[in-house]
Amino acid sequence: MEDILRPIRKESLKDVFVTRFEDLILSGKFSIGEKLPSERELALRLGVSRPVVHDGLMDLVSKGLVSMKPRVGTVVNDYRREGSLSILTSLVNYQNGKLDPRLFESMVEMRMLFEVETARLAASRRTPEHLDALKGLLEEETVVDSREIERIAEVDFGFHHLIAMATGNFIYPLLLNSFRQVYTSFTKRFFSDPEVVSVVFGLHGELVQAIEGKDEKRAMEAMRRLLVHGRERLKAMTAEEERGQP
Repeated sequence: MEDILRPIRKESLKDVFVTRFEDLILSGKFSIGEKLPSERELALRLGVSRPVVHDGLMDLVSKGLVSMKPRVGTVVNDYRREGSLSILTSLVNYQNGKLDPRLFESMVEMRMLFEVETARLAASRRTPEHLDALKGLLEEETVVDSREIERIAEVDFGFHHLIAMATGNFIYPLLLNSFRQVYTSFTKRFFSDPEVVSVVFGLHGELVQAIEGKDEKRAMEAMRRLLVHGRERLKAMTAEEERGQP
């Protein structure tokens, strides 16, 4: 009942503004280097206040989608050069939740480089407290309902984040947090197949055993297998969906 009766949230005008301009920029309707109309003109044409336009543009600036240049105005950036990690969520939203092959492969390559290393460092540096927390998550995985996809995705993210914490590196947990929404948007699709849940949780157990034994090589291999399994299963699911389309 609590989940069904979640609070109703009305989307703010600023959020609507940001979403519309993200779509216009990512679709190429606004080209790289193009100057946007002034804040005053945008407010008049869109029927909103100037503060809404200004706040929306500042949000786009923070994501690297546009730049505000003195005596020039607001200019569209090449987001691949100027964009920050926060733009990842915008890219996923622009695809309406669909699995863009280039974005997906880019994410997998990054995770292979990043998370295989976090597994190695966690095996080397973990504390007894980290190990207890990891085992606690494994226990939670044994009781979570395989139909609770959102909960499973959150537990899975928590597992990977805890491994990043166990490295003792200050940056790794923050880096993982920076693409949390994108990460879980992929894993929710992944965990929609109940058979996947048991496989992933089994690999989690192997990884924790390796970390407990401070076996760096085994921890790296377990993480690599986990990531490869996710990549291949998601690709297969996408292919099945495409074949099922009329």
